[in-house]
Amino acid sequence: MQYKLFTDKGKRELNEDYIGMTNRDGRYLFVLADGLGGHGKGEVASQLVVENVIQYYTQQSSIPSIEDCIEYAQKQLLMRQRAEGDKEGMKTTIVVLELADGMARWAHVGDSRLYRFHKNHVVQRTLDHSVPQMLVASGEIKEKEIRGHEDRNRLLRVMGVEWNRPMYEVSDWVPIKKCQAFLLCTDGFWELIEEKQMEKLLKKPKSLDVWVEEMVHTIRQNGAGIDMDNFSAIAVLMDA
Repeated sequence: MQYKLFTDKGKRELNEDYIGMTNRDGRYLFVLADGLGGHGKGEVASQLVVENVIQYYTQQSSIPSIEDCIEYAQKQLLMRQRAEGDKEGMKTTIVVLELADGMARWAHVGDSRLYRFHKNHVVQRTLDHSVPQMLVASGEIKEKEIRGHEDRNRLLRVMGVEWNRPMYEVSDWVPIKKCQAFLLCTDGFWELIEEKQMEKLLKKPKSLDVWVEEMVHTIRQNGAGIDMDNFSAIAVLMDA
């Protein structure tokens, strides 16, 4: 297995994305978050939830579920809001991937995505908790229209808002196979590179580093001349 973590502030003053990983007893956990800059203190929220997910995963006497890790991070984020008197700020997305015993499982809140590739093709991706994704589900727009939609940044679920029920979605466990890859990424990453290009670049390189480098190069080319958002990714590749 190869993995690579990447983050860049784009053309913004602050990087409100935050990424991290840990391993425990042969299990790997990857975490990525994108703070909501429009609400203020997005960089605080993203760092807090990533660090708390990792802390909870590594420090409990028995290995907790990713659901429990997200719930713990959500509670810590709400506590921080109350301590600072800032319930309107400190919001973030999150996506988590766990690899354990030849299996993979993931969870997400918001529009940071996880893609699963097999034999260089996207076979699955998380569905955004956003207005455009809802419009796709209702048949009002097509999937390819999400990237340029006027309401693309309107999220329906985030961390840092009181939940009366779990807001995260969790996948089933799936077998980890050879020629399989995972890509966790923020919207600043996926909005500037289409899935077909991800697939095309995955077919070419001999290493994970090259795949990530070529995707980043494509994103910078496509983002030339615009106010590029922070863009971050965690890539995991199972050797053929």
